[in-house]
Amino acid sequence: MTYQNHNNSQKKKYQLPKIKVIPIKFFTPRDLKIFITASPENIDVESVSSDADEIVEFRSLWWEKGIFHPKAKWEEEKLPYTLVKSVSLEEYELRVDKFNVHGCWDWKENKVIVYEWPSKVHETIIGELTYQILRQFDAIHGTPAHMSSMGAVRTRADNTGHESDATFRPPKPPVRPPHGSDGEDEPWPNVVLEVAYSESEGDVLKKVQQFWLKNHSRVHDVIVVKIDYVAPGETPTRMQAWHFCVSDRTRNADIVARTYFEFGTHDQNGRPLNIQQGTCVININLDCFYHGTFPRITIPRNQVPDPIQLDFLLLRNCFLRASASIRMGF
Repeated sequence: MTYQNHNNSQKKKYQLPKIKVIPIKFFTPRDLKIFITASPENIDVESVSSDADEIVEFRSLWWEKGIFHPKAKWEEEKLPYTLVKSVSLEEYELRVDKFNVHGCWDWKENKVIVYEWPSKVHETIIGELTYQILRQFDAIHGTPAHMSSMGAVRTRADNTGHESDATFRPPKPPVRPPHGSDGEDEPWPNVVLEVAYSESEGDVLKKVQQFWLKNHSRVHDVIVVKIDYVAPGETPTRMQAWHFCVSDRTRNADIVARTYFEFGTHDQNGRPLNIQQGTCVININLDCFYHGTFPRITIPRNQVPDPIQLDFLLLRNCFLRASASIRMGF
C-alpha cells in the first residue's frame, strides 16, 4: 500500500512499514494497556489471557461464596460490572441476604450488577446521616407517629431489584398491587438516601430520576451524597450533596435538585473550600416525611423540628475524624 504526497505538484511514494498482528483472545482494559505499551515481540498472549481469566474467577467468588477477594483487582474495574447472568430475582435476594452485600448489587433483567464496592467510606456516611435524621425524631419514638428507619430496603419494580442505602417512612397503608415497592402492596418509603463512592456520579443521579422518582409516584424525597473515590489509604477530599423532592415536579421533565452544594475540603479543581457553619444544609419538611401516612396520624409539629435539618459540615467533620482513626488503627 502506498500514499502520495502532492505538495509542490511533486509525487513521492511512501511505503508503510509492515505491521505484525498479534492475536488476542479478548480485551479487558488491562489487556489493552499492555497491548499498547508493550513491544509486540514481548507479549505473551497466553499469559495475558490466563491472568484475565484468573481475575474473573476471583471476582466470581463474591457471588459464589460472598468473598470480596483482593486478587479480584476490583479497583481496576469500572462500575457498573456484570457479576453473573441468568439469575432469578429470588436467587439474587437470597444471596444478598446470605452474604450481607446490601447496597452493592442490583438485579436487572436476570443479571446481577455490581454498582458499589463495600467500603468504610460508604458505610460511615450512611451511618452518620441516618443518626442525624433519627435523633430529631427521638421525642416521638414508640408513638403512632414513629418514624421508621428501614435500612437498605428491598424493592421490586421495572423488572429490577434494587436496594437503597437508607430509607425512612412513617406508618402507611398498603397500596394497590402491583404498584408497591415489593411488586405487591408494600408502600414505598418517603425519604431515601443514596451514597455513592465507587459508583459514578452519573449512574447514581440516573438511578434517582429513572427509578426512585419515576412517575413521581414512588419516593417523595431523595438525598444523594457523592464522595469522589481515592486510592486505599488516602482520605477523600471532594464531596457533593443533592436533595430532590417530588413537590418540585414539572411536566415531562426530570426533577431538578432543590438543593446542591459541595461540602468536601477541596473542590473539583483541587482548590480548598472554606465552608461556613449553616451553609451546607439540607432541609426536609415534615410533610415530606409523613406523605401518605394514615389519616388518623397527626404530624407531630410541636414535638419534632420542622424542617428536619441535615448539617453536612457536621457530617464532613465526623467523617474526617472517623477516617483519621481508621488510618491510625484505632
